[in-house]
Amino acid sequence: MCHSSAGTIQSQFLRPEALGTSTAGRRVYVTTMHRKEVDTTLNPRVVALKLSKTMALTDLASSMRERGMDVVGLAAGEPDFDTPSQILDAGIEALRTGKTHYTPNTGTHALRQAICNKLEQENGLEYTPAQVVVSNGAKQSIWQAVLAVCLEDDEVLIPAPFWVSYPEIAKLAGAKPVIIDCPAQDDFLLSPAALKASLTPASRLLILCSPANPTGSVYSRKDLEAIAEIVADHPRLMVLSDEIYEHIIYAPAEHHSFAALPGMYDRTLTVNGFSKAFAMTGWRLGYLAAPPHVAKAAAAIQSQSTSGASSIAQHAGVAALRLGPNGGQPVQHMREAFQQRRVHT
Repeated sequence: MCHSSAGTIQSQFLRPEALGTSTAGRRVYVTTMHRKEVDTTLNPRVVALKLSKTMALTDLASSMRERGMDVVGLAAGEPDFDTPSQILDAGIEALRTGKTHYTPNTGTHALRQAICNKLEQENGLEYTPAQVVVSNGAKQSIWQAVLAVCLEDDEVLIPAPFWVSYPEIAKLAGAKPVIIDCPAQDDFLLSPAALKASLTPASRLLILCSPANPTGSVYSRKDLEAIAEIVADHPRLMVLSDEIYEHIIYAPAEHHSFAALPGMYDRTLTVNGFSKAFAMTGWRLGYLAAPPHVAKAAAAIQSQSTSGASSIAQHAGVAALRLGPNGGQPVQHMREAFQQRRVHT
């Protein structure tokens, strides 16, 4: 008989009659078979990584719609408008004119130059195309920026409430997320006192998002200047300024880029993209504008992961930035519609 022990089937001599066939005069063997266990070990950083709740809920809503259910999804920050026709036309043109091949790793020169023009005209920031890295969405831009500047066990300061991916991105990069509570009485904005109390020698990166996700709170220039004074006193501390919602803003609030503040240009990693302002969430197009050494590092990371963003999306991105100041009429139309909903709710 065969006996199983410790994942191995043991072999024994068997009498011919035990096999139920005619084997007269022959000795029969049963071969030993080893059941080797597959090593299922995963990288500890990946094991500790939480699935994005935003994506989980968005995927759930999509699956419910596929089953014919009427679902309103409130998880993802996604405008319920179609991409403006001028941008669509540019994407179609790219398809029809053969712009369907690999682009340079950091993006086409045309798009990076258009981004530089936008940053200078709208944000008061001067960058060269070499300082801009175009990626597959602003999330990738944030991830590459964090990975580029954070050492093992560096601290990433995250004002709360926060976008759910910030802490997980920090942990995946080997850094430690430090959550700073920003209560309602402070309009959910980071106060200078709270920032000072959270700083340690390990503090490496402060993430600021304005207009903020998920609260919509906007930092005034005075607010940012107070934070900049503290940052200036800590040579290792850099700031990642997530400005993806800059055009979804309502008077009297105004958007201010952190890098434009005195002394903050070389300390700031500016992230933006096309998803929110131009209703281009599915096109997957974002960018990082940063000091040369950071941009070079982010480009190296991208070259060994996704390489350049979609050539079609990049061609469409140039058209988006040509719609006019602050996104032109199409973005103004969406913003006015959002404003009407705010009034009614």
